[in-house]
Amino acid sequence: MTTKKNFDVIIIGGSYSGLSAAMALGRALRNVLVIDDGKPCNRQTPHSHNFLTQDGKTPAEISTLAKEQVSHYDTIAFVTALATGGRKSADGFEVDTNGAGTFTAGKLIFATGVKDIMPEIPGFSACWGTSVIHCPYCHGYEVKHQQTGILGNGDYGFEFSKMIRNWTSDLTLFTNGESTLTEEQTAKLQKHNIRIVEHEVERFEHDNGHINSIVFRDGTSTSIKAIYARPAFTQSCDIPQQLGCELTEHGHLKTDMLQKTTVEGVFACGDNTTPFRTVATAVAAGVMAGAACNKEIIEDRF
Repeated sequence: MTTKKNFDVIIIGGSYSGLSAAMALGRALRNVLVIDDGKPCNRQTPHSHNFLTQDGKTPAEISTLAKEQVSHYDTIAFVTALATGGRKSADGFEVDTNGAGTFTAGKLIFATGVKDIMPEIPGFSACWGTSVIHCPYCHGYEVKHQQTGILGNGDYGFEFSKMIRNWTSDLTLFTNGESTLTEEQTAKLQKHNIRIVEHEVERFEHDNGHINSIVFRDGTSTSIKAIYARPAFTQSCDIPQQLGCELTEHGHLKTDMLQKTTVEGVFACGDNTTPFRTVATAVAAGVMAGAACNKEIIEDRF
């Protein structure tokens, strides 16, 4: 644990985006503290894909190597703790943790991700990240041409069905109740042999997170090998909102192209800012946040 209390930048969240921001700042000779509680949102996912040089590695393998490389920069320190509060100060910001003390910095970067809110469907949580998946670019290739489902309805169900049909022709849209598709949407899905099932879902049957069937409340069931779903989410950390950072209409932290939030001196990057939740985009956003934060420090001090 570091004994230093004041830093140029505090990064809250030490997964892909946070570590990427830390590396950019470390290479810019900034004194940086990374606060992380060691619970990334993709920890259940068996393998990560669509990230050059790391395709097929486990999330833990990627993050372990990333932290090892970032640790080589001697101006970067780490604290394993949960950030519990934050506020503006005369010289920037103060951040409280659960047991590691309070730290201060001129700038903040939030790479805190989001918290998925699992639907009350037995088996869903156990399969989440393994066979219940959210991104075809991350996981679609591994389940290509298999019996695949989408849990969704209305415009979302229609648009997502159009996309996922690229990976499989054996596709079913499970609306989990009465369909809210328009007649035109229904006809188009049927034209492309995408089945629509309106039965209410009772549970997911699975083997260690690998789904094999969906059981409905009417007692019927259907075999399935993978199912796409996008559960509701909330921000994992509410400190940005404590500081006055605005959210988008979809619940992400509002940032500009430089990853600046709506509060001066506060940046954000990664899954808390975008619906496109991939390792590659998180890393890219972290680089931008780190570089833009450093440029802001330069302008402040020159």
